[in-house]
Amino acid sequence: QVQVVESGGGLVQAGGSLRLSCTTSGLTFDDYYVGWFRQAPGKEREGVSCISWNGISTWYADSVKGRFTISRDNAKKTLYLQMNSLKPEDTAMYYCAAGHGFYGGNWASPTWVNHWGQGTQVTVSS
Repeated sequence: QVQVVESGGGLVQAGGSLRLSCTTSGLTFDDYYVGWFRQAPGKEREGVSCISWNGISTWYADSVKGRFTISRDNAKKTLYLQMNSLKPEDTAMYYCAAGHGFYGGNWASPTWVNHWGQGTQVTVSS
């Protein structure tokens, strides 16, 4: 049974930092592209960042470029998202996602995702 579990969310002041983690089990982690999506109340789920199976390629939403860094540890089957210079507009539920890739499609669309975590809440106060 595949399990995807996020942790590290919380309440932080604007300008602060958080590090999200996503641990997985039941899947061959290094076969998967993995990434982070977020969803704020009343809004659609949007792609935040994605990383290829070998960690060589990364993608970021324009809104987080230069502030967020995605990384993975295949030995630990874990995905990370370091979030710096957080803004109130970063407030959302953050979801970990795993899939076999988007094959030239849009990484920020959730259509390539096979497995989702339950989410971790990030709240940034002004």
